[in-house]
Amino acid sequence: MKVTEAEIVISAVSKKQYPNEGIPEIALAGRSNVGKSSFINKLINRKSLARTSSKPGKTQTLNFYKINESFFFVDVPGYGYAKVSKKEREKWGTMMEEYFQSRETLKAVVLITDIRHEPTKDDIQMYDFLKYYELPVMVVATKLDKVPKSKRPKHIKRTKQTLQMETDDVLLPFSSETGEGKDEAWRYIKQYI
Repeated sequence: MKVTEAEIVISAVSKKQYPNEGIPEIALAGRSNVGKSSFINKLINRKSLARTSSKPGKTQTLNFYKINESFFFVDVPGYGYAKVSKKEREKWGTMMEEYFQSRETLKAVVLITDIRHEPTKDDIQMYDFLKYYELPVMVVATKLDKVPKSKRPKHIKRTKQTLQMETDDVLLPFSSETGEGKDEAWRYIKQYI
């Protein structure tokens, strides 16, 4: 997909702040520091629309990025090892739950994991949560360029098994460095927009 327009519209913390344009939304979920912002930036050919950070837990709001005036990418707060208080994490959890449960324009979720590592308990919990709410899920296993080609099938299999992925869900190996997997990601996303 050729992206000609991309802008951040709002960083929302509650339902009343969500955009009400009625266009499709694709949410991006994943552990803190797993590469959600890099994934967005690579897909839309921008260096820094979505801010990347070496500090985990930078995204603390639901960030709505409008793409080509036709759909939103919604970057949700990263989970896992962000150095934030328990109270703050609970607030994020409530905010994300409200969004995933009630947003009618949410069409699919991209769950981002790191192909180098086995999915964490948090990744499994997020996958199960999304499946419980019957949301279409594409698992994107980032940092593909860091794994030798000969070891990739083993890493892919491990991710699928650990998450106990359903057969109709897609697992896509991806590299923000090389762009490998980018066209496949767009093919998947286009079905929902």
